[in-house]
Amino acid sequence: MQDTVLKPLIEQRADPYIYKHTDGYYYFTASVPQYDRIELRRAKTIAGLATAPTVDAWVKPDTGPYSELIWAPEMHFNMGAWYVYFAAAPSREIKYKLFQHRMYAIRNTNANPLEGTWEFMGQVDTGIDTFCLDATTFNHNGVLYYLWAQKDNEIEGNSNLYIAKMKTPWQIEGKPVLLSKPEYDWEIRGFWVNEGPSVLRRNGKIFISYSASATDENYAMGLLWADENADLLDPAVWTKSREPVFRTCYDHGIYGPGHNSFTYAEDGDTVMLVYHARTYTEIVGDPLWNPDRHTFVKPLRWDENGMPVFGRPSTL
Repeated sequence: MQDTVLKPLIEQRADPYIYKHTDGYYYFTASVPQYDRIELRRAKTIAGLATAPTVDAWVKPDTGPYSELIWAPEMHFNMGAWYVYFAAAPSREIKYKLFQHRMYAIRNTNANPLEGTWEFMGQVDTGIDTFCLDATTFNHNGVLYYLWAQKDNEIEGNSNLYIAKMKTPWQIEGKPVLLSKPEYDWEIRGFWVNEGPSVLRRNGKIFISYSASATDENYAMGLLWADENADLLDPAVWTKSREPVFRTCYDHGIYGPGHNSFTYAEDGDTVMLVYHARTYTEIVGDPLWNPDRHTFVKPLRWDENGMPVFGRPSTL
């Protein structure tokens, strides 16, 4: 099957997250270019998300520890309620070569999270007081896990990937476990980065995709995987790909693909790769302030060993 380039699903939405819930709806959230709010939408189909009305679930305050740069919200249904996890900073000031983001959570107990009231649950404290972002959660064998990116002052680079069990949907339990750090050439272009983890369970394995390098055309995706019966808090059970699994495609004119999520097609079985990418490379100034990271969606394929085949950045 050939990859064919089509237009983005949603323009100017970076760090896209699509979740298919048991109510039959697809829910979408992402970073908005202004970085000032958490925007939600829902539709009965993935394609329908493109034109679905949006709701502002939460808008940043004018001042305070979470009053700037609202990044990469993710929406999850955990323990009977809706949660959005997001990164926020007290200002746009850079200290020690990094922004000052921490992770926060909001909760909504309404069946339809585009209605009802979102309650601010506070900071998700990892026990490490450093720059952190891009949290996701997943349930496995009755355990709720928290997976995120964070700076370790003893390790070179902006962020590494960590995992921990959760005591509640807004509190972790135990110490963070380091799973991956920037180490290969393709992970350290522009910046030393491992971020944007997303979890997929298939074929007896737990897969974690993640993104690396600067957010320009160097941005690319890697992959970790472990046996589904392994102790996921043991770093030794995880295998890391030495090469990126998804990267810029100059032939298709899609650059810096990454910060993905996974969802399922309307058939309930086909895994869909959701990611953002740019359609040009001539970025003026810092790529962070360029709004033209667009949401794309394409199906994953699988090889004979049950491993995901990401193909090239495009949609089908």
